[in-house]
Amino acid sequence: MAENNTSQEKELNEVLKVRREKLEMLRQNGKDPFVITQYDCSDYSGDIIQNFEDGQEMQVSIAGRLMSKRVMGKASFAHLRDNKGLIQLYVRRDDIGVEEYTDFKQMDIGDIVGVKGFVFRTQTGEVSVHVQKICLLAKSLQVLPEKYHGLKDIDARYRQRYVDLIINPEVKEAFQKRSLIIREIRNYLDTRGFLEVETPVLQTMAGGANARPFITHHNALDADMYLRISLELYLKRLIVGGFDRVYEIGRVFRNEGLSVRHNPEFTLLELYQAYTDFEGMMNLTEDLIKYLACDVLKTPIVKYGEYELDLAKPFERLTMKQAVKKYAGVDFDAVSSLEEAREKAKEHHIAYEEHHKTGDILNLFFEEYCEKNLIQPTFITEHPVEISPLAKRKPEDPAFTERFELFVVGREHANAFSELNDPIDQRSRFEEQARLKALGDEEANDVDEDFLCALEYGMPPTGGLGIGIDRLVMLLTDSAAIRDVLLFPTMKPLDGVKKEIGVNSEAAKAPDTPKAEPEKIDFSNVKIEPLFEEFVDFETFSKSDFRAVKVKECEAVPKSKKLLKFVLDDGTGTDRVILSGIHEYYEPEELVGKTCIAITNLPPRPMMGIDSCGMLISAVHEENGREGLNLLMVDDRIPAGAKLY
Repeated sequence: MAENNTSQEKELNEVLKVRREKLEMLRQNGKDPFVITQYDCSDYSGDIIQNFEDGQEMQVSIAGRLMSKRVMGKASFAHLRDNKGLIQLYVRRDDIGVEEYTDFKQMDIGDIVGVKGFVFRTQTGEVSVHVQKICLLAKSLQVLPEKYHGLKDIDARYRQRYVDLIINPEVKEAFQKRSLIIREIRNYLDTRGFLEVETPVLQTMAGGANARPFITHHNALDADMYLRISLELYLKRLIVGGFDRVYEIGRVFRNEGLSVRHNPEFTLLELYQAYTDFEGMMNLTEDLIKYLACDVLKTPIVKYGEYELDLAKPFERLTMKQAVKKYAGVDFDAVSSLEEAREKAKEHHIAYEEHHKTGDILNLFFEEYCEKNLIQPTFITEHPVEISPLAKRKPEDPAFTERFELFVVGREHANAFSELNDPIDQRSRFEEQARLKALGDEEANDVDEDFLCALEYGMPPTGGLGIGIDRLVMLLTDSAAIRDVLLFPTMKPLDGVKKEIGVNSEAAKAPDTPKAEPEKIDFSNVKIEPLFEEFVDFETFSKSDFRAVKVKECEAVPKSKKLLKFVLDDGTGTDRVILSGIHEYYEPEELVGKTCIAITNLPPRPMMGIDSCGMLISAVHEENGREGLNLLMVDDRIPAGAKLY
């Protein structure tokens, strides 16, 4: 295997070397493509194919990337991809001349070319361009991966998004749809009297959400600043100032882990409307999502993974207590004290902390038992005040708030309040947040005195709504991971730029540059656990079913510092969930797409309320008094479900 990889690497390096030699030859002949500054590109492939009618004369000028080339003596075929699709080129020596045809034959897959010619239909019925003139506009010095054999590594696709977009047109379509969704959100709100505004990204105090912020330093002011974790508090200041309807679509930043659902930098829609409440926001949210589905997807029936969602139906509405009673069988209306709530938690193996109150424990039950069951769009209302520091209390039950979250396919997609406008109540909740922060809660907020001052001037009754744009786009584009809808998601840095982006440094070096030695790993300080002296009979060992598994999803388990939750393809067609305490050694995003080894016939073991169905195999050792661990990962060519003997 190692010899095969070495051979392939040498072959690739030779190909890259040849491309650079071709560029140098072009420059020597006065045909340097990189001196060209513009090209008359008046037509696009998709428009040409759609509008062409047999018998018409249609002259075109197009430009794009050469995706295939078949040289057949005096005539050749090629395919060009531009912003609107792929179109075939017919290139004949007698039409473009010997010199230009020779130049064409020297072009490589991936080169950017300009083409002028006329449109015709081939004998096989394919609309094509009969080339009359072709020129090289930019030389590709890298080799494009093959559609089905290249860029298979999911991690590489995210790191080299530019290559992903070239090779996979469906990826480009998803991002075009994302842009359309955001445009239509703006259109929906603008036509309903909302004003789009911009608020500070750098803030002296991070607030508006429970999240750990990113901290930076302003040199001129000699002051620490925070990247905003929410848009809320500044937008509310505008409501105080007299704007009745405002919204912002902006980037927010939360210093949290990476997973299929979370990225530290994401896009958030927040809007605020005076003289309405969370019920008004609920109606707006339902109407907006139905509008987007019908306008962008042209249907209210949305397919997401294995689920079919009917957005035409009224969205279900449940209070949090009703949901917990429905899915966990626990009636919190009958819980009259904190002690009773703690007993219920112990009975159901819900881990709580000493500072948690009854409302916190209710929310823990909801997260454990309810969220995963909320597949069809469902509004969850009446959240405990303990977890809703910015929401207005219910007048008839002050322990709960006028708040809702929208859940679809088990994920939160929207969060809304009847906004708290009582400055005295708001102060007390800020002070409680500050107390929690002092106890070590890195997601709790400080007391924002300026915002309290704004409330003291008077804020009208107001409804507020927040929607995560990325999750919404995931839903409407049937995307499994948040990084599928982010052009450039946050990735764990690798050793050096060259390694991170997969550039083969050998190609950039002079031919006589000596090849770098492979990395040498020092095992001298490694201590290995002694081998077992006790024999295990063959029959007992054979009962363990070792299988190759593909990591489909991986995310940190909430409220656990060690556990990662894996969703695995084990070859059966049914997802397998395994929890593994390896978060100290790996971030979830670096494991998605990997092929691992698991024991699949162990009985399910409950961990943090989740059944772990099997065990992933790791190699452990000791180094300088510290335990080291490496998850066993194997060649991706091994199919899911392959049995180990």
